[in-house]
Amino acid sequence: MDPHSSSSSSSSSLLLCFFLFLLAAPSYSLPLSVSIPLSLSPPSINNNPSAKTTRSGHYPYQKLAFLVSQSLSRAHHLKNHRNNDVTSLSSHSYGGYSISLSFGSPPQTIQFVMDTGSDLSWFPCTKRYVCRNCTFPGGDKSSLTNPPFYPKLSSSSKVLGCQNPKCGWLHHRNVTHCADCDSDSSNCTQICSPYMIFYGSGTTGGFGLLETLDLPGNRLFPNFLVGCSVFSSRQPAGIAGFGRGKASLPSQLGLDRFSYCLLSRKYDESSQTSPLQLESGLDSGGKTAGVSYTRFAKNPIVPGKEALSVYYYLPIRKITVGGSTVKIPDEYLLTGENGDGGSIVDSGSTFTYMTNPVFKLVASAFENQVKKYSKAEYVESAVGLRPCFNVSGEKEISLPEMRLHFKGGSEMVLPLENYYVLAGNSEAVCFAMVTDSELESPSRDGGPAIILGSFQMQNFYVEYDLRNDRFGFMKQKCK
Repeated sequence: MDPHSSSSSSSSSLLLCFFLFLLAAPSYSLPLSVSIPLSLSPPSINNNPSAKTTRSGHYPYQKLAFLVSQSLSRAHHLKNHRNNDVTSLSSHSYGGYSISLSFGSPPQTIQFVMDTGSDLSWFPCTKRYVCRNCTFPGGDKSSLTNPPFYPKLSSSSKVLGCQNPKCGWLHHRNVTHCADCDSDSSNCTQICSPYMIFYGSGTTGGFGLLETLDLPGNRLFPNFLVGCSVFSSRQPAGIAGFGRGKASLPSQLGLDRFSYCLLSRKYDESSQTSPLQLESGLDSGGKTAGVSYTRFAKNPIVPGKEALSVYYYLPIRKITVGGSTVKIPDEYLLTGENGDGGSIVDSGSTFTYMTNPVFKLVASAFENQVKKYSKAEYVESAVGLRPCFNVSGEKEISLPEMRLHFKGGSEMVLPLENYYVLAGNSEAVCFAMVTDSELESPSRDGGPAIILGSFQMQNFYVEYDLRNDRFGFMKQKCK
C-alpha cells in the first residue's frame, strides 16, 4: 500500500472534524534574546573517552551498531533530497538533542528534537495521534514521549488554508490556487493539503496549523506555522526545524543569530542541560570572544533539489590526520552544479557521514599512522564502524590528531573523544564516523559528501550568525 496516498486520505478525513478557531493572541515585538535549556535525547549511552581517561566509558555493541544504522539512514535522507507536493524534510530523533517549546493559548509544552537539517517544526497532535514502532533496541521507550498537542484546547489554533502563502512553505513550492476552488476566489475555505515527511527509518504525516509560539519571558509569536502530525512511524518525538527554509524557527522569528553548546554524550538521559540562545535585534555584527569563524558556503540552486536550500553548507577545504593532509579531490570538497559534493553541518545526525571515496582516504590515513595497536576486525563486523583497534589492557590510548580546515583559515581541532569511541567492554576503540558500503547503489552517492554530525560537535560552542552569514565554533565544556 502506498503510504503517501493512504496517509493523505486519512489526514484529510481527520481535518473535516475540526472547526474554525479564534484569531491568534497579540504579539510582543523584537528585539529578542531567549535562552532555552538544551538536553540530550535517547538512546542512553555512557561515553566519555579521552586520551587519558578512556576507561571511564564505552558503547555496548548493540547500541553502537544502532547509532551507526541511524546515522547512515539520516545521511541517505539528507543526500537523496526527495521533494514532492506533500513532502517536507526532517530528521529522526534518536541520539539527538531536545528542547521544550510551548504552543497555544493557554500554552501546552512539548519536547522537540533540535534539527539544523530541516525547516518545518512539528509536534504529535490531536487525541487520535498514533506512533508505531517508537521504541529503541531492547524495547526502551523514548524519554521524549509526551502527550500530544490538543488544538481544541487552544483558542489560537487555526488550520492552515490552501490560499495562505505559508502553505507553500509547508510543501516547498508556490501555491497559486486551490484545487477545489476557482482561481479568482478570495474566500476559499479549502485547507492546505496534508504533508508526509519521509526519513531514512520512519515517517510522519499531518496538516499545517497556525499557532501561537510562547517563548520564555512572555514572548508571543502568533500565526507561527507548525505541523500537526496525527501519525508517525519510528519517530517518537516532534522536530524543531532550525534549517534555512522559510518555515524554520529562525526564519519565522527573524533571528540574527542562534547558538548552542552540545553536552558530552556521557550525560545521556541525565537532567543536565545547556543553553540554546536565540537572538535578534542585534546592534552590530561583532564577533564573540574566542570564537573562530568561517563564512557559510553558498547553497546550490538545482531544479528539483530545492531541499538543498535548507542545509547549512560549510567550506571544508582540507582534513589533516596526524598533521598530514588527506588528499581529497576537490569534486568532493566543493559543491558541483548538480548539487553533489560539499559539506553540511547537521545537529540531527549523530555520527559524521563521509561519502565512501572520502571516508576510505581518511580511514587509510589513520590505519597507516597507527602502528601500536592491531586491527580489531571482529568489532568492525559487530558494530559497523572502521577502523577499530585492539586496546585491551591499555591504560592510556594515543591516536593521531584530526583537524578540519575551513576556508578563511579557521581550524577545528577535534578532541579524541569526538572522533573515536570505545566499543564493547573497552577492548577496542573505533573511528566514530560512518560511510556507505562499497556495494551501495551509486545513486546514493549524490548530495553532500560530508555531513558533520552532533557527536563530533560535543563540548563545542557553536554559533549560526545568520546576519553575517557565518559559522562560529569554540571548544569548551558544555554545562
